[in-house]
Amino acid sequence: MSQFWSAVVHGLKPYSPGEQPRLAQLIKLNTNENPYPPSPKALAAIRATLGEDGCILARYPDPAGDRLKTAIACYYERVLTQTRLTPQQIFVGNSSDEVLSTLFQALFRHESPILLPDVTYSFYPVYCGLYGIAYEEIPVDENFAIRVADYQGKANGGIIFPNPNAPTGRALPLADIERVVSANPQSVVVVDEAYVDFGAETAIGLVNRYSNLLVVQTLSKSRALAGLRVGFAVGHPDLIEGLERVKNCFNSYLLDHLALAGAAAALDDVEWFEQNRQKIIMSRESLTAELGELGFQVIPSQANFIFAHHPAHDAATLAQQLRERHIIVRHFKLPRIDGYLRISIGTPEECAALIDALNHILNPQ
Repeated sequence: MSQFWSAVVHGLKPYSPGEQPRLAQLIKLNTNENPYPPSPKALAAIRATLGEDGCILARYPDPAGDRLKTAIACYYERVLTQTRLTPQQIFVGNSSDEVLSTLFQALFRHESPILLPDVTYSFYPVYCGLYGIAYEEIPVDENFAIRVADYQGKANGGIIFPNPNAPTGRALPLADIERVVSANPQSVVVVDEAYVDFGAETAIGLVNRYSNLLVVQTLSKSRALAGLRVGFAVGHPDLIEGLERVKNCFNSYLLDHLALAGAAAALDDVEWFEQNRQKIIMSRESLTAELGELGFQVIPSQANFIFAHHPAHDAATLAQQLRERHIIVRHFKLPRIDGYLRISIGTPEECAALIDALNHILNPQ
């Protein structure tokens, strides 16, 4: 029935999410999910909100998400002691992907193309295609690092990049991000911090100094709430108002009761968050070292995944051989990176099983 599609739909190249296979005894290391459970406080808040009879589900949730915005502001005032945030500086949405979709519509639809890395989160070009936004891909260097100088002195309708970058895991220091923001005062710079809690430094501390900076985060990764779908953006109130205007033109109720309650409680449970992210960081460093002993070249990562290449083995073949052993990793059939595997950090037991499987694949008896 594609004759009913609009011209835009015919030309779209949709985003391809990580596979969610249904295999028995699966070790799933392909979608950067947190291998540990969410905060017990978050689970308790969800149960309390639902109540015995669930009648809360018959009522619309708070369209502004004020409780969650307050929790976000309080958390970052505690972490970034010199930063003060107001609810007017925060936008909440149904996952950071929806937040990104909203900001592409609200902030990037200008005459000049937006700038983004050529190796980056593959949803960005999809949004550009959906909303008719011109973009220019700026090559990362031979080590997959973003070159800050390439984003200075170049006319643009906006700039977006993840920090740490995906799928490479490389991160820019905060000083470099500030150089990009300060060099582009006439356009919005969006820093997508989906993985920032695993080793990089957030740019949220800069939002009160730069009205053109918008920082996007998610609770899917470091807070282990991928199934709850909660994301947010922090920036100048004028930027946030633009996002709110777009939101209220298509769905005023982005987050449900359970998501609002669980997310706020997860942000409040700093101890659980710190324990889990430190475990993931330790496993990442151990796995990086073990892969190096097997001959892999691993890009330095500050995310909850690693990006690895074996010079003597085809990446797609390795991914298939691991799959046959019920271990799923991500392989991208894209220019410059088709020789790499992106491997999510699992539990120590899952990482050990991966290394054991690779040992058998690379060193058959």
